Amino acid sequence: MKKEEIKDQSVQELKSLYHDLSKDIFQLKNELAVARKLEKPHLLRNKKKERARALTFLRQKNGTIAL
Repeated sequence: MKKEEIKDQSVQELKSLYHDLSKDIFQLKNELAVARKLEKPHLLRNKKKERARALTFLRQKNGTIAL
């Protein structure tokens, strides 16, 4: 997602996005642990960056983290 797309979302949507990305990261890490190799290793890094963006905008809108 682009920065502008994340910025325009509501707090509830940002929380949902954060949780979805966390689940995806967890699954990718499990795949890495089991198979010792990812087919698309760039996805892990991109999802971590997107999760950080979502958390940043959530903090800006909320003031605190209430996940």
